[in-house]
Formats: sequence, C-alpha cells, structure tokens
Amino acid sequence: MRDTIYALSSAPGRAGVAVVRLSGPAAGTVLEALTGKPLPPPRRARPARLMDRTGAAIDDALVLWFAAPASFTGEDVAEFHLHGGRAILDALFAALADRPGLRPAEPGEFTRRAVENGKLDLTRAEAIADLIDAETESQRRQALRQYEGALARMCEDWRARLVAAAAWIEAGIDFADEELPDGLGVASEAKLRDILQEIQSVLKDAHKGEIVRSGVHLTLFGEVNAGKSSLLNALARRDVAIVSPTPGTTRDVIEVRLDLGGYAVIVSDTAGLRTGTDAIEAEGVRRALERARSADVAVLVADGTVSLPAPLPSDVVPDLIVWNKSDLAWPVPHDGLRVSAKTGAGLDRLLESLSKIVAQKLDTQGIFPSLTRERHRHALAAVATHLALALKVREPELVAEELRMALRGLGRITGRVDIEELLDVVFRDFCIGK
Repeated sequence: MRDTIYALSSAPGRAGVAVVRLSGPAAGTVLEALTGKPLPPPRRARPARLMDRTGAAIDDALVLWFAAPASFTGEDVAEFHLHGGRAILDALFAALADRPGLRPAEPGEFTRRAVENGKLDLTRAEAIADLIDAETESQRRQALRQYEGALARMCEDWRARLVAAAAWIEAGIDFADEELPDGLGVASEAKLRDILQEIQSVLKDAHKGEIVRSGVHLTLFGEVNAGKSSLLNALARRDVAIVSPTPGTTRDVIEVRLDLGGYAVIVSDTAGLRTGTDAIEAEGVRRALERARSADVAVLVADGTVSLPAPLPSDVVPDLIVWNKSDLAWPVPHDGLRVSAKTGAGLDRLLESLSKIVAQKLDTQGIFPSLTRERHRHALAAVATHLALALKVREPELVAEELRMALRGLGRITGRVDIEELLDVVFRDFCIGK
C-alpha cells in the first residue's frame, strides 16, 4: 500500500484559518483517531476537537472527508480546517508524524497522485501551478483556460483524427488482399494535411503563451542622460535604479517586474549608448543593444532637449520612441510621445501606449489554445515533423510508423504515454501542499 501523505495546503505563516490535507489509505483511520468520532458524510464539513495520542487537545477544527475515488487525488482524502497559528500546526504535524504509515508530502505530490490516478492530465496539472503563481489577470485567464482543458481537448481532437487516419493506413497494410472502400488513401492524406496545418498554425504563435506565463521583456534603451533610469523609477513608483547627472551611471542591466494592463512585464533599464568609453561601460553598451534586439518590446528613450538622437544600428528597431524631459525647454519640437520622468507628465499616456503594444503582441484570443511551456512546443514540433514525413513517404509501412510516432508525441503533452519520465519534470517547481 502507498504511504499516506500530509501537508499544509494553505499559505504558510500566521493566518485565521489553515488547511491541512491527508491523502492515502490511512486517511480515514487517522481522521477517526484524531477526532474520536466516526467518519463524517463525504463532502460535508463537521466541527470536531482534534486530539493527540495522549488525549490532549490540539484545536477545535472543521473536518472534511472525501472517499476514493471522488477526491482530488483519487485516493481517500481528509482535510482539517483549523486556526492558523504556528503552535497549533506544529502540534497537529507532531500528532500526524506519530501515526504509522504517514509522511510529509513532497512538492506537488497531491497533484502528482491525481495525475497517476487519472483525475487530471498533465496539462491541467501544470495549469494548477500556473494558477497558484499567477500575478496578473492575463496569467490567471490563461491558466484557468488550460485548467478547464482547452489544450488537452485540442490535443485529444488531433489524436482522435490521427487514430482514424492511421487505422485506414493500417487496414490497407493488414488487409491488402481484401476489397476495401475506394479513396481511403486520399481521405487519410487530406485529414493528415489538415491536422498538420493546424499544428503549424499553433506553433507560429510567437511563443505568446510562454511569454504571458513568464512575463513580457520590455527594454528601455537610448543615449546617456536621456532619463532611462528616471523613467524606470517613475514606472515602478519607487527608486529601483540610481539616478545621477554623471553620464554612464548605469553600466549593467537593471530589471523590475510590473503589472502592465493585466500582463506581467519585466522592464529593463540599460546602459546609455555612446562610444569612446572604458572597457566596462563598453560592455554595458553591448549588453544594452543586445537586450534591445532580443526584447519583446523595445522602447527608445530620447532626450527632448537634444535636437536629434544618434543613429541606431540597422538591426535595432524600437517599438516605441519616448521623448523625455518635457518639463525643460526644447530647441526643436519632436513628434511622438512626450513625457517627463521628473514631474510625471505624460506617464499615463505612456502606460496606455505600452499596454496597447503588449496586448497586441500577446493577443491569445485566437481559435487555438496557447502553448504555455517549452515541453508542449517541443513535443508538438516533433508531431509536425512526423506528419510531414508521413505525407512525404510513399510506402504504407513507413507512413504507419510516422503516424505512430506522431501519436506518441501528442500523448507526451497530455501524459498518455511515458508518464513516469515526464512526472519529475512537470512537478519539479510545484509547492508543498499542492
């Protein structure tokens, strides 16, 4: 029999209420032992006093019972909702540790058991972690959509259509001497082309799902003393970067996370662009240009008191140009967005413009669910490769083999195949208690 595991499933620290969960074959026995009462009706909360082996009271709590398989993990599950003081939790954990067959849960072990027992597929399990970690509205919406099974349903639809096409191909191999309906090969080829086209469309999404999940990289770059660090501080509404009239103060990349229009955005302040500097500042300039090239959104910060900024390398193209220092006199008018990092003038317009740019780049409201992890993309790219080969080769046996490999790749996304080798990767970053 498996161990019965337990852990704090609510946030750690002092709280009004804490939730401790048990899952495994001994959950019911332990619940009866700690309360001194029979099991409550499933899914109905019941007040009870918790006591240790000596009969000493631990706390007055609400207890719930979930009988297998109608539980989150698919096993017998008990929950204790008690006061969230550290001493109370320590006493309960001591009482649980004193019971045979019980041990603390490892990170993500409750969800892992749900996957192993067929209560969740891997994409929904990953969505649970994303929901817990969601910091912005876009991350919450994306994670909830995946938890509701959007990605799994898309993969299952492809799998069902591939199985049908593969069955036609296999039938032609196994029953070559039999009279089969005309046009099976043509119909299966058309089906495979449709699936391949859909998968290629999903793969050409500019990694939007992964960017929403991890954060949009927005880089502020421009000449020295253009006010990039001041603008970063203004956007963050706190002193993140050192501001000084001395040129070249910023020599490395400084990052801060913001919620911009419901999207997680990582804003980077970079070294000012100029030539004829020492080796350290020259490295800072190189890193600044590299960040501008690789950023999801590149913002050129220009000094409005200067007639024209220095020309940029041809491969550095900003998504937005911001003219700073609107509180000072300008020798010539500049078209574009005018701000003052010092007074805050124009910052609302800047935030609105940045929010629109980010929203346009990360629009995930298309017909296909988003890929949220690199493993999804890697597996789906392999599926596309096998489908392309299946359409290219002529021998039925080779076509059938490529389709089997494509089905295997789809199964790796949801966990239909190779489940054991995937579990450690999927649950590596889960928190304890989930």
